[in-house]
Amino acid sequence: MPSASDDIITERLTLRLLGNEVRNACLAADLAKASQLLGAAVPEAFLEHPSSLQHEQQQLAANTHYAPWSSRAIILTGEMKAIGLIRFHAAPDLNASKEYMKGAVEVGYQILAPYRRKGYAREAVTAAFDWARTYFHVNRFIASVSPDNLPSMNLVQSLGFTKVDEVMDEIDGMEYVYSCNY
Repeated sequence: MPSASDDIITERLTLRLLGNEVRNACLAADLAKASQLLGAAVPEAFLEHPSSLQHEQQQLAANTHYAPWSSRAIILTGEMKAIGLIRFHAAPDLNASKEYMKGAVEVGYQILAPYRRKGYAREAVTAAFDWARTYFHVNRFIASVSPDNLPSMNLVQSLGFTKVDEVMDEIDGMEYVYSCNY
């Protein structure tokens, strides 16, 4: 019987939970160990923005129920090479402060530069949404996108997201918040 922590498999991709050991190896800049533990090559680009992995490590220490929602490597299955990351920023919260966030999960994703504009983000995002519906009966999703990130804005709009808010992120600056039922 499959579980929520199993790999999410698509036609071209494997979305694999990093887990504490891989996350710690990445944060220690030990790509050889991270690659061995993940079972796929982890590129140096994973080290460029450690703040998200550090934040995730703190979130997991505070709430172990967050684990299945945490970062997954987006692995190009045919090459067994990580080409990005996808995660949900938190588990669903029925008591969220904003109405559009109640029971929703916010997706975040990054595809490394050489692999962009090939449909990998769409494939990973829709697979993650299917996973959230199957295992946790979540059907409301949030995406926060910089107004300058036209490819991501086009992606979320093509998936049926509509703009519901604007927020100032302390790290990323202005972001448009989109929501959809999927």
